[in-house]
Amino acid sequence: MTPLSPTDPPLRHERDARGVHRITLAEPRSYNVLSDAMLDALLSATGRVADDAEARAVVIAAEGKAFCAGHNLREMLAHPDLSYYQALFGKCSRMMLGLLKLPVPVLARVQGIATAAGCQLVAQCDLAVAAQGVKFGVNGIDVGLFCATPSVPLVRNLGPKLAMEMLVTGEFITAEQACAQGLINRVVAPEALDGAVESLVEAILSKPREALALGKQCFHAQREMGIEAAYQLAGQTMAHNMMQPCAQEGVLAFTEKRAPAWKP
Repeated sequence: MTPLSPTDPPLRHERDARGVHRITLAEPRSYNVLSDAMLDALLSATGRVADDAEARAVVIAAEGKAFCAGHNLREMLAHPDLSYYQALFGKCSRMMLGLLKLPVPVLARVQGIATAAGCQLVAQCDLAVAAQGVKFGVNGIDVGLFCATPSVPLVRNLGPKLAMEMLVTGEFITAEQACAQGLINRVVAPEALDGAVESLVEAILSKPREALALGKQCFHAQREMGIEAAYQLAGQTMAHNMMQPCAQEGVLAFTEKRAPAWKP
């Protein structure tokens, strides 16, 4: 791994020779809250990934007992100003949208509890793997703050009834429930977490980057459309995809009954 940021908090950003970026939230004593500093660091890291033409995947991980405990409530309480709160939530939204717009898949490696905006971060990632024992919640309502921004990706992962139940009660769901309901992809024993993440990374690396980039863009865009517009976009996407060398080679290899010779 090549370090792309200082080893001091709030996070570490590394890149390996395969083009896999690993962003690790590194403030375990504060439960990796999304402070102003953490959000700035995440925005910076996301920008570096976006500028890396050879990036292939992103893994977002964390240290300590919590994956992420949401926003820094003490920091918020110290700034009782509407303009500050608007800027804070706007910054968080830009960071979340930055993950959405990256041309490579983003995976969450969830080793500990994910609450409020921390649960939002998991929901915003394209894929997520969690350890057994992890819990997920959008429990801002417990302090009188409805998790409106976390609800945006949450309701796009879960059914609306379960999402609303979590939002209005503040109750948590287990990793197994989160997997069954579509918030995460896999639940594994804690000691198997790295292996499960790596298996997904390896699967991604075995596929052509240009097809994945085009596909991710279409996948997220069509979810916001009516069905006719979605089919139109998807059809155009597949047509452009077929014009890419990776698809031409893949289809030719299939007809010739051989493995495709894609560039790494």
